[in-house]
Amino acid sequence: MNLKEGYLALGGDYDDAVKRLMKESLVHKFVLKFLNDTSYSMLTESMESEDYETAFLAAHTLKSVCRNLSFTALYESSVRVNEALRADNVEEAKVLMDKVTEDYNKTVTALKALQAEEA
Repeated sequence: MNLKEGYLALGGDYDDAVKRLMKESLVHKFVLKFLNDTSYSMLTESMESEDYETAFLAAHTLKSVCRNLSFTALYESSVRVNEALRADNVEEAKVLMDKVTEDYNKTVTALKALQAEEA
């Protein structure tokens, strides 16, 4: 799987990522660093512990990282959770977390496949 195919698999926008970061090599570098990003785990843990202030910050961070990397599907689902938490609509945020988890798992699976192919 090449980088462009990886973006297709994770529901991202490869062309936008290259445009944003100016070089495919930079996109590649930062895409793989996403595997070490802790914002998703912080989001899920803070939602489970009902720490919605921290959950909001984590959702905001996750959406920002996804926007910068053009991870479109995960960006869109994390925006919805972020906005629900901003509006103090915890019940809606809880429901929306299923889609964030689905998109996150899809993203990580594609990135790990890309990483494995390079090893």
